[in-house]
Amino acid sequence: MARHFNIADMFELVADKVPERTALVCGAQRATYAELDQRANALAHFLREHGVGAGDHIGLYLYNCNEYLEGMLACFKLRAVPININYRYVEEELSYIFNNANLVACIHHREFAPHIAAVHGASPALKTLVYVDDDSGADAAAIHSTGYEDALAGRSRARDFPERADEDLFILYTGGTTGMPKGVMWPHKSVFHAAMGGGGYFHPDGVITEPEQIAERVGDFAIVGIALAPLMHGACWWYACIQLLSGNLLVLNPAHHLVGEEVWDIVEREKVNSITIVGDAMAVPLLDALEANPGRWDLSSVFAVGSGGAVFSTSKQEAFRRYLPNIMIRNSFGSSESGAMGADSGGKAGQGLGNVVRDPFMSVLGEAEDGSHFHVEPGARGIFARSGHIPIGYYNDPEKTAKTFVPVDGRTWLLTGDEARLEEDGTITVYGRGSNCINSGGEKIFPEEVEQALKNHAAVFDCLVVATPDERLGSKVTAVVATRGAQAVDLKELQEEARKHIAGYKVPRELHVVTEVPRAPSGKPAYPKALEIALSGRYRVD
Repeated sequence: MARHFNIADMFELVADKVPERTALVCGAQRATYAELDQRANALAHFLREHGVGAGDHIGLYLYNCNEYLEGMLACFKLRAVPININYRYVEEELSYIFNNANLVACIHHREFAPHIAAVHGASPALKTLVYVDDDSGADAAAIHSTGYEDALAGRSRARDFPERADEDLFILYTGGTTGMPKGVMWPHKSVFHAAMGGGGYFHPDGVITEPEQIAERVGDFAIVGIALAPLMHGACWWYACIQLLSGNLLVLNPAHHLVGEEVWDIVEREKVNSITIVGDAMAVPLLDALEANPGRWDLSSVFAVGSGGAVFSTSKQEAFRRYLPNIMIRNSFGSSESGAMGADSGGKAGQGLGNVVRDPFMSVLGEAEDGSHFHVEPGARGIFARSGHIPIGYYNDPEKTAKTFVPVDGRTWLLTGDEARLEEDGTITVYGRGSNCINSGGEKIFPEEVEQALKNHAAVFDCLVVATPDERLGSKVTAVVATRGAQAVDLKELQEEARKHIAGYKVPRELHVVTEVPRAPSGKPAYPKALEIALSGRYRVD
């Protein structure tokens, strides 16, 4: 049977190359490549017995655990599609995703049984439920859910599955800053190349050209990597696949919240080499733990810290280097729709959120009066865009698909939504979401750039920047800030710090200090809620 650029095919090639090597660690759970493969086979047989087949959608409603990745692999082996479900969602959001994704099955932690019971009717096709046990004591029998280990018991471990394809789907549901989640439809071959390095992430020869080459890229020694986001987020899910398709050791954080001391305990115990975070929200508790516990951990194994999917401010990068002076730091750009769009080259410090090297599949597109799009000239701004290995659209949303995936010069391009400028040297400077752009007296100001500047202040734990009405300028830059601990901060202090990093017209003119900056269940900024806080005036600090 032919092998394809299909994640299940390539994983099986790697598992056969290093069957006894440890693949996955999550708390007390450990699994070799052979064990992970065989348990996924058994689950796939259970699902097939219950009618799951090619193209069917199976929800993964789980905290971090080995079963999450076993469930993913079982789906891919059947040519079915795993659907990530955010365990922080409330009933309305859950009901939407269960219905929108057309789930036929769901693998869930026992704790979530009551939530599934409340929204079960939203997905008429949902027939098969499997629960991973926990200490919640929730009534899984009430929704006729089968215990995970019972589902595997007595099932065949054989790989007697149909031939797969490059075009089999990997759907990633992403929760934007507004609106309900959207399912990004990635063909396996495209997501493998765009988001998982194409087999060249750890190899100097770059991407592979044949699926069978993936096994040849497995090194003699496993790189130990930990991704600190939950698997339900693309940043962690994709990194998990990168590690597993490289024959490396993937370490997961079993805790439901990120506690810096606990993470460093894991890093020391498992001798982690590479740490992947999602911006400052994860960097801050890690750095706070290092500051509060000097010399507590042996972190000599760590040689890399990478971030993607959120702002990773220069001040936090510099702090990591103070504690781990020999590490490599990678600040990557990308999204659920684009995959990896390159890393900040450092060549345009102080401009935008960062600067990336352009390639034939990345560009900056402008929009003409008739709604068509074009490549901008050097020095001009537009929307950061990608072609080549990209998704085929949003599941069940043709209108959003048509707005996001546009034709230019005979090729389909993905509009990321991030405003960018094509520099004279051919590089691309990224500024942030154009939809959040603030127009103050005719000047365009990107909230993410201001937020990054404010986070250089030692008292700032988290912040969002919004536009509020101004009689003279039309709109003014307003900051909603949460401070570290009980530290106090005033507007003048923040303005002084911001002026060290950004132009004066971008500096906040108003400050609101809150105990917690509003964010969506996905962790993404909740700008509408931040604006509501600012307009209320209840937390204003002069």
